[in-house]
Amino acid sequence: MALTAEPFGALPDGSPVICYTLSRPGGLTLRVLTYGGIVQSLEVPDAHGDMANVVLGFASLHGYLASDNTYFGGLIGRFANRLAGGRFNLDDKSYTVDVNDGGNCLHGGRSGFDSQLWHAEPLGDNELRLSLTSPDGDQGFPGRLNVEVTYRLLESGVHIGYRATTDAPTVINLTNHSYFNLAGEGSGSVEAHTLVIDADEFTPLRQDLIPTGEVAEVAGTPLDFRSETAIGARLRDPHPQLLAARGYDHNYVLRGAGLRRAARLADPATGRVLEVLTDQPGLQLYSGNFLDGSHVGTGGRVYRQGDGLALETQHFPDSPNHSAFPSTELRPGQLFATSTTWQFHADR
Repeated sequence: MALTAEPFGALPDGSPVICYTLSRPGGLTLRVLTYGGIVQSLEVPDAHGDMANVVLGFASLHGYLASDNTYFGGLIGRFANRLAGGRFNLDDKSYTVDVNDGGNCLHGGRSGFDSQLWHAEPLGDNELRLSLTSPDGDQGFPGRLNVEVTYRLLESGVHIGYRATTDAPTVINLTNHSYFNLAGEGSGSVEAHTLVIDADEFTPLRQDLIPTGEVAEVAGTPLDFRSETAIGARLRDPHPQLLAARGYDHNYVLRGAGLRRAARLADPATGRVLEVLTDQPGLQLYSGNFLDGSHVGTGGRVYRQGDGLALETQHFPDSPNHSAFPSTELRPGQLFATSTTWQFHADR
């Protein structure tokens, strides 16, 4: 096990960005940036022991600074996913937050946590702690929020732990927005990957990708991944939900509670398998619908629609505006604490 640090460029104001590498001999190698808490690369062995980077990203800081809508590998906050109209009520007060997505707030606004410089502290040789203070009024959100995120390299996976406290009532929804391609980033479409999601229900979307507030059964729809199904098997189905999102961009209502498996993604060609475990109530499946060929990835190849898949563990989108959804409120004296694990193995 080893943890090393090296420069990764500087922000426009001159602040240096550091890339931390966590590695295990013969096993996984994880690279994390202090800018955005971004997972810049994650090398994983296949069934033959051959290594490949399985997350989408950029080779230099410039790529991340020039791209304001991909969120490759970033830590998302204060509120992951969408808030309708950039508005919500809390304790009989109305709040307006930054709008950056067709009249809605997406992933915390234009200056969300994915575009902030985090303070990094190595914890031994297999764990990195990132911390950030979001001031009261940041992007319009109330309360001073202190956030810590830890990346811990496991024998065959990555554990992500999230913790936060506030000095005033607020709302919070944190996640990581890595796009996975288990054949290796830049290798093309993930449509041949197979997916299982441990959910019987999802939250249907309006045309602007805001939840309607309903909870619907996946049975009988192209959103049914209860059994192993290729990503591309129903991707072109003319179902209204797929038409609205240009593919998959949906929140699934996970079965059970506590830390449990949420999804299993597999690439038959390489044998790589990813299992996502979380204690969160929801999982956002996003099939890279807005990748348009304008971004050159880490390996020097262009990313196009469907070249990566995000599995974002989360509370439900727009939760503060739907009383029936699990609460995302955080109050003084409370600790927001959640975790997600990416567990890898290879089918031989």
